[in-house]
Amino acid sequence: MKRAILSVLLLFAFLTGFAQNRNICRLGITYDISQSDHWGKNKPVITSVIPYSPAELAGVKTNDIIIAIDGVQTTDISSEEIGEMLNPAGKNEVLLTIGNLANPAKQVLVKKECKKGNAITEEQLATAFSMYSLETTSEREFVCPFKTTVTADPVDFGKFKTFAFSAIDENNSKLETAINESIEKELTKKGMTVDTNRPDIIVQTFYFFDKNPNYKGANKILIEKEPIYRYNFNHSKMETFPFLNSMSAEAEAEYLLQFGFRLIDQRDVPGRILWECEANELLEDSYRLDEYARIHAPLMCMQYPYVKYQRNVPFKVNQKTYNYTGLSYDIDHMEQIADVDKNSPAYAAGLRPRDIVEKINDQKMNHTAEEFSAAYKGFITNTMKYRDPKTQFTDANGFKRCMFWDTFKYPQVADAIQKPGNKTAYSYLYYYAPYINPSGNNACTFDIKRGKNKMEIIVRPTIRRSVTVEVK
Repeated sequence: MKRAILSVLLLFAFLTGFAQNRNICRLGITYDISQSDHWGKNKPVITSVIPYSPAELAGVKTNDIIIAIDGVQTTDISSEEIGEMLNPAGKNEVLLTIGNLANPAKQVLVKKECKKGNAITEEQLATAFSMYSLETTSEREFVCPFKTTVTADPVDFGKFKTFAFSAIDENNSKLETAINESIEKELTKKGMTVDTNRPDIIVQTFYFFDKNPNYKGANKILIEKEPIYRYNFNHSKMETFPFLNSMSAEAEAEYLLQFGFRLIDQRDVPGRILWECEANELLEDSYRLDEYARIHAPLMCMQYPYVKYQRNVPFKVNQKTYNYTGLSYDIDHMEQIADVDKNSPAYAAGLRPRDIVEKINDQKMNHTAEEFSAAYKGFITNTMKYRDPKTQFTDANGFKRCMFWDTFKYPQVADAIQKPGNKTAYSYLYYYAPYINPSGNNACTFDIKRGKNKMEIIVRPTIRRSVTVEVK
């Protein structure tokens, strides 16, 4: 239980400890200073782009190389200076020169997003109070048994723009066509193009699936093990798979599966393997190779052209769907509006900074961050009986008892949300969900005090949806 509320407590502690009047600005990216000989050596490489951030709006993508910042080459400055130039004092925008497989160098103008230092946004609150709606908001992790190898030669992968596939085995044409389609989709999304006449790269696939001749039966101790979850891009959600975990012995697997593909140089040194990714899976049930390729080719390709892990690649999935009104709250006085985004639903409805929110959907707001946290902890404990054990998973904080609400107990969940003692004002972030608001009317009522005046303002939020999958 302590791990379950860790994120909200740490968030409140951090923001309380550093609450100041100064602004906190961001572009909405994370990056590594690359040490790879094959991609962005000694330059910042984008490792994630925050949804709805200025960087995403400007078109910045994961694995983009930052070549220059406001005309200054990133190889000419220190890592500390890079950080300072990405958030320059007194400037509202940054001109980035970025490179990727589609374009060796292009300029994008990214406007900084700044919030008051004492403000907590609805995006942050959605994460902090995710146990209200794990169906839509969670951070999860998983590991795939990929082995990724690259050439020892210091060759720039950015020079390879086109690809074609090796000849299909006519005995397995349907399978290989499906596999190739999955890989082609990912490489073209990265900016590469198919060229069957003079390709820079030949893509060669390999695979195997059969019963394990050394199978000795399942480990009886692990019969009640947690299922293996991975992200399925085709269905846009986490799903269970009949795979054994990395600690299992091969003799425990009834089936063995191997799938991989390699990118072979045709441009400079024909026949040289530039990059290869291979998966070897232990299975407790049969599984189709074409289905494996459709789900795992996107995950494998996340390590091309920038490789972070040679074995057992860890992924992080951040799924977030919440009501966006555009409000930020004062972390020291949670009932006070610290900021309102321009052109947001809240701004259009008439809410303004320094307004006092007395109630949201009849839930009182005159509580401290610590009081909200304590009530949230109690809510999680007291409503665990309304969750569905068949949906159990472990979140990124290590809390093992994450579960969706039992669909047959939605009325009891909604009743618990309405109890004043649970201090669930921020459940409005999920007011569109039937387990929060059975009426289905996603219009939130804010009781506002502005000076001596009191008013009731109806805000119709925008539902913000995002899923980010990144190599951890």
